[in-house]
Amino acid sequence: MVKHLVISTSGNPDSNSRRMGRAAFVHLQKKKVDSDWIDLREIDVPLCDADKCYGMPGSKKLAAAIERADGILIAAPVYNYDVAAATKNMIELTGSVWEDKIVGFLCAAGGHASYMSVMAYANSLMLDFRCVIIPRFAFATSHAFDGERINDKKIAERIKQVADELVRFTKALRN
Repeated sequence: MVKHLVISTSGNPDSNSRRMGRAAFVHLQKKKVDSDWIDLREIDVPLCDADKCYGMPGSKKLAAAIERADGILIAAPVYNYDVAAATKNMIELTGSVWEDKIVGFLCAAGGHASYMSVMAYANSLMLDFRCVIIPRFAFATSHAFDGERINDKKIAERIKQVADELVRFTKALRN
């Protein structure tokens, strides 16, 4: 059976990327898609030191969840024209468990100029771990949100489309 995972990588308690990830996760649940949710804020994830970090409980828990998943949506904030460092740290901590996964991105940023920032991470996952990257992602600025609510209908629809594409790609490539 195909398994999906949505990971929020933001450390901000008032995170718009987390809101996007939650919206995707709720959409998957409504469609009865086998999926899990991970919020890096709820796991004691160490900084990757290329040594003892891999054996720490938070690293092991994160790696196990990624390993169980066939398709993964990464909900990440964009800071200074790049996906937040916590996302890269997550990939470094978990390494080879990313091999052959289907991956999509949901990103929130302060402005439109950084919409291509996800490409370095996509390329890394694709080249290092042979992940299939969904060629559609959701990118939103703060204008798409009103408190806890996503008030931009186009962004809300785009999040659902990315989640649906994750399911479609994963089913097609795993069967």
